[in-house]
Order: sequence, then structure tokens, then C-alpha cells
Amino acid sequence: MDLRTLRYFRTIADLGSYTRAAEQLHIAQPALSMAMRKLEAELELTLLQRRDKRIQLTDEGRRLYHHAQRLLQASDEALIEMAELKGLQQGEVRVGVSSMLGSYYFPPIFMAFRHRYPQLTLSVIDAGTDRLRQLLLNGELDLAVIVDENCPPELHAERFLSEQMLVTCAQDHPFAAQSQISADAFFAEDLLLFKEGFFHRKVVERMAKDGGFQPRISIETNLITLIKTMVRQGFGVSTLLPMVIDDNDGLITRPFADPVWLHLSLAWRKDGYLSHANRTFAEFLLNR
Repeated sequence: MDLRTLRYFRTIADLGSYTRAAEQLHIAQPALSMAMRKLEAELELTLLQRRDKRIQLTDEGRRLYHHAQRLLQASDEALIEMAELKGLQQGEVRVGVSSMLGSYYFPPIFMAFRHRYPQLTLSVIDAGTDRLRQLLLNGELDLAVIVDENCPPELHAERFLSEQMLVTCAQDHPFAAQSQISADAFFAEDLLLFKEGFFHRKVVERMAKDGGFQPRISIETNLITLIKTMVRQGFGVSTLLPMVIDDNDGLITRPFADPVWLHLSLAWRKDGYLSHANRTFAEFLLNR
């Protein structure tokens, strides 16, 4: 059992298909199938099974997948570190951010970073907070912006931004005449919210649970422009960060009666190797 075979095995498990795995690995499908048969024969265990036209892990396969993740992660980090010891002049920064931050907060930061370090490649992964946290824990991502409450002990998090969540409504909505909005009044409205797994949605769900409210969700979307347009047209209210509201949006924002703050942090694994490129980006962001 070598690292190459484990990488084949992990790719098949992640994609749920021999065909797609072979394409991604740039090898012939028969060769990939043979490698898995040899691995199962070597271990005398069935690791993969076909179910509903998709390849899935058996219980034994899930156990091996866990070990494969750790071994491949260690191998990748060792190669990066050895390359840097040789004086590697190039590198890649892989950072995960939510769509809202990626669209409204990070563009000038990314551009300034690329201007200062043009030799480094910047790869940005767009996902919700839950997904980004899991990618970090799995070693599939080096850096990610997360909400730092309930941060897993395996992660190190450095806070760089605190933003207040604001109730957002149309200019002719009754909320526009108020200086602050109670949770009771907010949850009595039709709500336009982000999809599950995104930090805005999680905060609203937590508020509802704490107050015993049942949210009236009329639309779920991660398209911020759509949310703002429908709020402006009076199809409901939402809650957004100040960074996404422009004077030309025709919207009114008000704080909650009990202010709701989001504390955002840049996070990475405590036991993982953070490459020189990623350390450079982390320092660049946190020093701003």
C-alpha cells in the first residue's frame, strides 16, 4: 500500500465515480480499477461498493479513508516544506471565504496582496462557514475565514473583523421609522435569508431558537443582489452586513434592539504545516 494508491482511493471516494476519478488523476479507468482491486486484495477487505450508480465507501473503507487523509496531508506538507528549504521563489495561497466577504470585503485586499507579491498564486474557495471549517479540519484547505464562535480546538483563529448585523428593509417599510428592531418584530416578517451553512443564516437560526420564534422564510438564496432587490420591492426583510449596503440600493438598515455582532477570524489547523506563501498572506491580512 503506497501513497499513490491511497491518493487513487481517496479521489474515487471523494468523487463517487471511477470515471471522474480517472479523469482527474489523468490515468486510464481500467488501470484505476485494477489498482483498487489490488489494494482490496492486499488488505483482504472490501473498501468500495456501488450503490445507486455511485461508488460509496464500506465501513472498512471509511476507516482507511481517515488514515489516507492524514498520510496524504502529511506527505503534501512535507513536500511543500522541503521545497521552501530549497529557496522556492513561488507558492500558492489557498484561502476560503464566503460569497459575501469575497464579493464586498476581500477584493481590495486580494488586489493589494497580488500587487505586493506578484510571484504568488492566489486561489480563493467560495463556501459557507460550516463547509470551510470542515475543509480546514480535513486538510483540504490551508486558510479560511470563519465565524470564531465555537471554534474547534483543532483550529487556530485570529480575529480581524467585527461587523454588526443590520435589519434591512425597504424605504417605505414600517421598520424605517424605528431606530432599532426587536427580535419579535423581525421574526413576524417574511424573511429573505441565505441558505443553510452560511454564517448569516446560522445567526438568525440561533436568534430564533433562543427566543422561541419560528422564522417565516420566504426565499433562500446566496445571491446578495437578489436579496437586496426583493427587499427593496417589499417582498420581505433581511439582515445584512454594512459592507454590502450602498447608498444607491434604496434600502434602510436598522440595528437589532439587542445588537448582533459577527466576529470573523482567519483560521488554520494547529497541527498543520502553513507554507511560507500562506503565512505571508495571513500576516498581510492581520496586519491591516
